[in-house]
Amino acid sequence: MKSYSEAYREAGVDITAGYRAVELMKAHIARTLTPACSAIGGFGGTFELDVAGIPHPVLVSGTDGVGTKLKLAFLTDKHDTVGIDCVAMCVNDIICCGAKPLFFLDYIACGKNIPERIAAIVSGVAEGCVEAGASLIGGETAEMPGFYPEDEYDLAGFAVGVVDRDAVIDKETTKAGDILIALPSSGVHSNGFSLVRRVFRVGEDPAVLEYSEKLGASVAETLLTPTKIYVKPMLALFEKIRPHGVSHVTGGGFYENIPRSIPDGLSAVIEKSSLRILPIFDLIKERGGISERDMFNTFNMGVGMTVTVAESDADEALRILREAGEDAYVIGRIEKGEEKVVIC
Repeated sequence: MKSYSEAYREAGVDITAGYRAVELMKAHIARTLTPACSAIGGFGGTFELDVAGIPHPVLVSGTDGVGTKLKLAFLTDKHDTVGIDCVAMCVNDIICCGAKPLFFLDYIACGKNIPERIAAIVSGVAEGCVEAGASLIGGETAEMPGFYPEDEYDLAGFAVGVVDRDAVIDKETTKAGDILIALPSSGVHSNGFSLVRRVFRVGEDPAVLEYSEKLGASVAETLLTPTKIYVKPMLALFEKIRPHGVSHVTGGGFYENIPRSIPDGLSAVIEKSSLRILPIFDLIKERGGISERDMFNTFNMGVGMTVTVAESDADEALRILREAGEDAYVIGRIEKGEEKVVIC
């Protein structure tokens, strides 16, 4: 007998829609699976950990969501990229420790389970997992009528990775004279959207959907650009060079995130003229009348990740990252000082 409840459906939860969503997402999930994974559908996802060549394995985990960037997905009815954002926000964090992502799980809560929309969301999650080299081993879709509007949802997830204990990135190895390298962002990524939505009056001003010459796309399309995933270029770097510090530039911008990769008594001195600030940030600053300090304390400003390396390793680090597809470039150096970030 197939599982079905008329009473539950009358209360707003259609469990058969959930089964349909699972069927539609199976092909996307299959793209991410390896022989180390269990089949989906059980009460827990399993992953066989191969620790060959890792004398002292340490598991590293990270969790995050997409935040109010989802409002742009609702507005444009485009749901196949926010899953990339969800994966990126987690795997980019754990790569800062030197860990290789192993697997990912997602959680989708919605007002109404529309199978095609849920499958589109999961297609983005799967794409993010492929980009990160991680397996999507499980997840949960919760239909919550009366809690979320029918046309809205929330999306969150978490990732687990592994690194040898002796290979964990240690910011205490940082010293004056080290070089600070930037990995460009793809846009606003997934942070600062409460401010972004206020600046562009998202949901109120239809101009957000109109083409912008400055951006080469509409504001909405530009803002929906998925968060870049830096895992594979960073893993290529770790094979040859051990950075002294790595920072994922997310909410809080330069002033909150870069200090997390620098020990006390040292300062990241950044040359503002070297930064490749994307047009969307100029537009946000102009439209919102936002100070430069607030911009650098809220957004990534075109720098999605920073890597601190010894001066003697800088040229080789740049070569490796560029060969791995990242247009990495130098933005500053580490100097003695009490102020963790100086932009000059």
